[in-house]
Amino acid sequence: MFDTITDSAVVAIIGLIGGILLGLAARFGRFCTLGAIEDHAYGGSAVRLQMWGASIGFSIIFSFALMAAGVFDPTQTFYLGLAWNPLASVIGGLMFGYGMALCGNCGYGALARLGGGDLRAFMIVIVMGISAYAVMSGPLAWVRVALFATAPTGDSAATGFAPNIAAMTGLSTSVTGIIVGGLILFATLATAGFWRERKAIIWSAIVAVAISSGWLGTSYISNNGFDPIIIESHTFAAPVGDTILYAMNGSALNITFGIGSVIGVLIGAFIGSLIKGHFRWEACEDPRELRRQITGATIMGVGAVLALGCSVGQGITAFSVLAFSAPVTFIAIYIGARIGLRQLIEGFAPAE
Repeated sequence: MFDTITDSAVVAIIGLIGGILLGLAARFGRFCTLGAIEDHAYGGSAVRLQMWGASIGFSIIFSFALMAAGVFDPTQTFYLGLAWNPLASVIGGLMFGYGMALCGNCGYGALARLGGGDLRAFMIVIVMGISAYAVMSGPLAWVRVALFATAPTGDSAATGFAPNIAAMTGLSTSVTGIIVGGLILFATLATAGFWRERKAIIWSAIVAVAISSGWLGTSYISNNGFDPIIIESHTFAAPVGDTILYAMNGSALNITFGIGSVIGVLIGAFIGSLIKGHFRWEACEDPRELRRQITGATIMGVGAVLALGCSVGQGITAFSVLAFSAPVTFIAIYIGARIGLRQLIEGFAPAE
């Protein structure tokens, strides 16, 4: 694409910019999956959960607007390009949510905390990345393939809502997606006065910009560059493992969008923590806490690979193209997290 920089490096820069926005959203907007669920379940506040709804609505509108402009084809993404396995979405989502509760963070949240100096998050990131790779292409990959095999599909109607709704209504797929996104956004803004939370709405929109910028950037380079580029956007399971591998073998590997995204979240969170005066080095002093976090990170990494995405990858990115897997996985993540939080906060012992 460019004389002085490779196509892979360009998409990595695109991922970096979007990742910085996501890192800033975590620090300034308090955008966090587990925090949203915990606030809703135990804090009596639905604001951060509503932020996810607003981000989903905005991201769907932006993504299908790109489709209407002819610069992005959702069917080329693996969310719509691979046959959907509902069982993998449910089991993977439950595992991810439960592991997230044990850790106290999802992969994205752990990166944001690491950017603020939390060394406990460093352990979560490392373990999650390794466990994800172990079942994705490592020694346990054969188990995943045997139980949850995936295969390409040429029919987006078998994997996404928009083509099916478009067929029923007679509207174009892009218009259908924009309408669905608009309805989700309207429903979120109208819920319990969320429309008054202007800061939360702005950061929700910024998250959606980060997601849609990934689709736009990788699509443009894929269609106009010379190197084979995957059309993708932000997710934080396999890319964490990719970043670990790149840190060790960078001269033998191409940098990718996902690696840029991971680094971007770290940079954005670091900048945000400095501006807010929150940066401080923290370490785990309780061996039981460390054991719980390692266990949770392992479960979370495996779950993300089975579900083909994490809380961001399925919870927003897959939602932005209206994949069947997105709501199922997101609900499973929520349930898994609630189970894990109850175990930690209330325990499972019956009341006497």
